[in-house]
Amino acid sequence: MGVYNDTIIAGFGGQGVMLIGNLLAYAAMESGLNVTYIPVYGPEMRGGTANCTVVISSDDIGSPIIKNPMSLIAMNRPSLDKFQPMVQDQGTVVINSSLVDMELADKDRLKIYGVPANEIADRIGNTRMANMVALGAYTRAIGIIDLEVVQKCLEKVISSHYSHLIPKNAEALAAGAEAVK
Repeated sequence: MGVYNDTIIAGFGGQGVMLIGNLLAYAAMESGLNVTYIPVYGPEMRGGTANCTVVISSDDIGSPIIKNPMSLIAMNRPSLDKFQPMVQDQGTVVINSSLVDMELADKDRLKIYGVPANEIADRIGNTRMANMVALGAYTRAIGIIDLEVVQKCLEKVISSHYSHLIPKNAEALAAGAEAVK
């Protein structure tokens, strides 16, 4: 059977949702898989809502549109409220438990991974890396792309001006994956 997963990654503008969606797409391509990536912005860039969809498949992708995703990364409560009901039964949801009350998770219907992404990122040295923590957790929870491939692709999505941040971002990815063990 082939590989297939589709996900919605959602949060506030400025949380790096588009960055990790793009990183996931690059890692899937680097793994020899087909991928689509569609960013969706709310009315404001910083503080407004932002989400993206990523479809990963070993086969051709018929449509990049996702109505009932297999998985979700919810970086904040409005994102969980909006997208959790759409996730397929037994789907995987990674929740930033730093900003979302885990009592809101639909644990009866979904596979839930609460990860205190902000706190883990703070320990690493930069709260803004909470997105990488969440992606690391997602990578481990889904299990279709190796974490090392995601880390290697950081250089493709982080501009050369910020290349000095790549090792810390790789550390944040690993810490997120570790949080799911």
